[in-house]
Amino acid sequence: MLTKRDLLRSTVLTVAVAASPVAALAQTGRPGFFKAKDIAEAGFIFGLPIVMNYGVMYEYSVDRNSGQFKAPFNHLNNQARVYTYKDTAIVTPNSDTPYSMGWMDLRAEPIVISVPAVDPKRYYSVQLVDGNTYNYGYLGSRATGSDAGDYMVVGPDWKGATPPGIKKVFQSGTQFSLAIIRTQLFNPEDLDDVVKVQAGYKMQPLSAYLKQPATTASAAVDFPKIDKELVKTNFFEYLDFVLQFAPPQENEKEIRAALAKIGVGPGKTFNFKDLPLEQKLEIGLGMKEGEKKVEEAVATVGKRINGWQVSAPFGDNAQYNGDWLKRAVAAKAGIYGNDAVEATYPQTRIDGDGQSLDGSKHNYTLTFPPGQQPPVNSFWSVTMYDGKTQLLIENPINRYLINSPMLPNMKKNDDGSVTLYIQNRSPGADKESNWLPAPDGPLYLVMRLYWPKTEPPSILPAGEGTWKPPAIVAAR
Repeated sequence: MLTKRDLLRSTVLTVAVAASPVAALAQTGRPGFFKAKDIAEAGFIFGLPIVMNYGVMYEYSVDRNSGQFKAPFNHLNNQARVYTYKDTAIVTPNSDTPYSMGWMDLRAEPIVISVPAVDPKRYYSVQLVDGNTYNYGYLGSRATGSDAGDYMVVGPDWKGATPPGIKKVFQSGTQFSLAIIRTQLFNPEDLDDVVKVQAGYKMQPLSAYLKQPATTASAAVDFPKIDKELVKTNFFEYLDFVLQFAPPQENEKEIRAALAKIGVGPGKTFNFKDLPLEQKLEIGLGMKEGEKKVEEAVATVGKRINGWQVSAPFGDNAQYNGDWLKRAVAAKAGIYGNDAVEATYPQTRIDGDGQSLDGSKHNYTLTFPPGQQPPVNSFWSVTMYDGKTQLLIENPINRYLINSPMLPNMKKNDDGSVTLYIQNRSPGADKESNWLPAPDGPLYLVMRLYWPKTEPPSILPAGEGTWKPPAIVAAR
């Protein structure tokens, strides 16, 4: 499985040469060594989310033998479960909401997404993400309400009329796009009801929605195989390929013009293996420097509050506004993350004193004072991950998170506060309802605040809001 961690790590190239690279002559019209290296660095940062997205699309909707295949284009795949420790393909998985997912091919005609009426008490969202990893639209509890409806998704060049019955039209910036549907699960016994909701989700071409024959068909595409080994040398070949399905946007003109100078872009035929040694070196060094910048930026994104890192890196084209490093940071931090108004994700590896969290050394507590739980319109959760792998951990009570729907069955302190016991071993039968099992080693915690409130107290704007996540405290 091509995970984003593998994808990122595999992009560093090792190239050794005995002769001085500046001694070689640049080919006609090509920038000199250092300029080309700088373009490759900027191009890596620009292209990282695009190539990562292609890797996921390839495994989920192109390669039926990938082991991760979900459904062909323009079909939804419903997962009637939440992730557990057995799910190791994607790091930091959400274990709150069963997923429904569908990739859309918008080249021939629009796609209609239909949603059923959903109980207003049950949160759900449909996140629309294009090939640039921009969140360009939302349906669901927050964005459109709980009523049934039909919505149309169109490609970047579509100019047709909106048929009767369509509530809203969303325009993707690329010809291939992704719909991610999250449906709230209240408890394990609630799964059958979630399945009933999922059965009401529908994805179909506009012609099928109108009960008309399809008049055009998408041309067949020879999608290049992608995996962590191929990305080592083919990063810019993948970017070159994918850009043909992504019409240039106004804020991309400069970076696209620069990439064209090293042979990358629609109509180009970038082929790393055929490059002279000097050019392989400049490309490799540029990619390595680009990856280093992304890694450093991820470590400092957002604002530290009581040990928690609070940020809002996800959004649409306007939010990034050509800040390619910010977009790359968002992809690496958690590709397909939601806009902050849909969900905000405080995360930490340290306690309130700045010490690394380690379940083999300490027991910890996290206490929400009375009336100071995360302020949300829907629900919140705190999820435990292994600090080394960022995966869910096997534990004796099969509990991977504590969320607000569990509060009625949790024990409250005398003052009305709620304390979570974060430790490797049970805190005792009287406290086990509040136990969040931790690994016997480094740990990583992520809060998820779904549909956070915007009026004080609020975590928004992220890092500046009036509500602050409480510190994790090591037991003394």
